[in-house]
Amino acid sequence: MYAIGVDVGTTVTKAVAFAADGSALRRAARPTSLRRVGDRHYEQDADEVVTSVVDVLAELADGGDTSGLAAVGVTAQGDGLWLVDDAGRAVRPALSWLDGRATGILARWAADGVLEEVFRRTGSLMFPGSSGPLLAWLDAHEPAALDRAATAAYCKDVVLQRLTGVRATDVSDASVPFLDPHTRTYDEKLLAACGLAHRRHLLAPVRPAPAGELTHPGTGLPAGTVVVAAPYDLPAAAWGAGLDAVGEGLLIVGTTLACQVLTDRLDTSGEPCGLTLCTWEPNRWLRALPAMVGTAALDWVLRLVGATVRDLPELLATGRGHDLTVLPFFAEAGERAPFVEPGARARIDGLHLGTGRADIVRATAEAIAYSARHCLTTAGLTGELTACGGGVASVAWAQIFADVLARPVRVLTGDEVGARGAALAALRTVGAAPFTSSPAGTTYEPGPDSARYADGYARYLEQIDHARPLWAARSRGDANP
Repeated sequence: MYAIGVDVGTTVTKAVAFAADGSALRRAARPTSLRRVGDRHYEQDADEVVTSVVDVLAELADGGDTSGLAAVGVTAQGDGLWLVDDAGRAVRPALSWLDGRATGILARWAADGVLEEVFRRTGSLMFPGSSGPLLAWLDAHEPAALDRAATAAYCKDVVLQRLTGVRATDVSDASVPFLDPHTRTYDEKLLAACGLAHRRHLLAPVRPAPAGELTHPGTGLPAGTVVVAAPYDLPAAAWGAGLDAVGEGLLIVGTTLACQVLTDRLDTSGEPCGLTLCTWEPNRWLRALPAMVGTAALDWVLRLVGATVRDLPELLATGRGHDLTVLPFFAEAGERAPFVEPGARARIDGLHLGTGRADIVRATAEAIAYSARHCLTTAGLTGELTACGGGVASVAWAQIFADVLARPVRVLTGDEVGARGAALAALRTVGAAPFTSSPAGTTYEPGPDSARYADGYARYLEQIDHARPLWAARSRGDANP
């Protein structure tokens, strides 16, 4: 018996067939497009995304014996807004989680106390790419699109509906922004606070494990195969990485820097920040701080200095990053964890004529690691830390993370942790046994550079404290409803 896990990323859809022991049998992948259609406007074509899922499933099915397939699990990018009709077809291009068009609405909600009210009730702080502000933006600027829609969906739920006809979402995607994390039902007061009570019908029903039988003819899989909408990519990755004890954490070094810690209590105190995601287990949440910094920031810097990822090992080995201080907030939408500031912008301090390109690259890699420490500390990490994602495939960068975090970091082999979590969700839903082995990995121990990085981290936090008033002023100047 085997299971398939599908992971729909922002620019790549991957599918992996897993054996009963959790080893990968076959893999398939397809690229998808993220389009910048205007200033801070990022959109995707839902049909292209669904087609990518159908294609990877068909590739896995081609020439293989599908009789032992237990189920298919689908995880995907979270947040954003995927407006679809009764059949799950898009009524307009999907708004990506990277979108920043709702920055003005978010600034108004911050001034009016709406953001804090939502956080104190849910443990989650909305950012411009959250479904709440995006829904409000469309309500103000494109109400006809909302009138044509049947569902303000999430990415994986569109895939589920197109493959099976089932309209539903799970507790992880629904957690932000309108779900009561205790009752796991929509909080009508929060909808009203955001001025969206009249759009309540667009929210999909929340199901413990949304699933349906495959009806789409193009996958090559048997009709009737159970397809499960797994938790979205952050909690799916935590599941796939094996997080099961309170206090354990997962660091995903991908396009964004996703930091999350498993917790058994809902903490809504302190400065509002991050997300609190319901898991499929009762009284268990993931305190998630998905920072906007990540490999995209390092890729930008590599292009700036005329280098590529192939040059990274040499640049990290020869660079002197500690001569510089980098704030790596390159995303147009600013930052969302461990603080929300749409006006956040990157900066590099300490440049001089003797600075080389390796110094700039290493300082940026270190700054991203500082951001990880900031997020994981805020999230309450106390247990073991696991890491995955393309960034920690670099041995040198993985060691920097261990040194900056001053703790062992277990780096998982491969890039299939999200798909693995989706497959585990599918197995659970159909009552099949989970994998018999844990994902493979390598542990990096902190080295002698940790003491120096402690000073660098303190300097990093000080620079953020100085910059935040300037960023907030920038946000107020951009606050156009």
